[in-house]
Amino acid sequence: MTQELTDIRTCILEGRYNEALMLVDELEGMSKKAILQNIESSIVRMLIHLIKNQVEQRLTTSWAASIRDSILKIRGLNIKENQTSYYIKQDEWDEFLEESLSDAIFTASDEVANGAYNPRQLQKLVDKTQIVKTASSFLNLIYSPSSKNLRDLIYSELLKLPGGEEWDREN
Repeated sequence: MTQELTDIRTCILEGRYNEALMLVDELEGMSKKAILQNIESSIVRMLIHLIKNQVEQRLTTSWAASIRDSILKIRGLNIKENQTSYYIKQDEWDEFLEESLSDAIFTASDEVANGAYNPRQLQKLVDKTQIVKTASSFLNLIYSPSSKNLRDLIYSELLKLPGGEEWDREN
């Protein structure tokens, strides 16, 4: 990116504004792609723990923390610098979730029930529709105007997961 900035500066100093604008557009595209990749990584992390929760029908503090942290990270990444718009709009998550689900299942197969299932076996066990619905419920929370309120809302959603109430009583 440093080279691109140097090239933009040179183009501006030499009066090649159209070329400078093309380089700016290229940098914006690279930045957006990096942000979307980071969001996708956090989605996969969240989905892994939702899969483990669904299959094992329990919630651990570690899983809850991972889901919570993923949602908070996604919120921070998804909101644009103007603090009023988002890279991924509220009604656009299904595509991201569906694309990330197979990666999450593959990774989760090593962790669910201490690795008792290979990816194909786990894929047959997982109710994908329910996982996407649950993940969407969490992701819809990121459009909450208050970060403090967001943490409370996430906690409330965690309690709705299988084993959530028991987890809450134990902690």
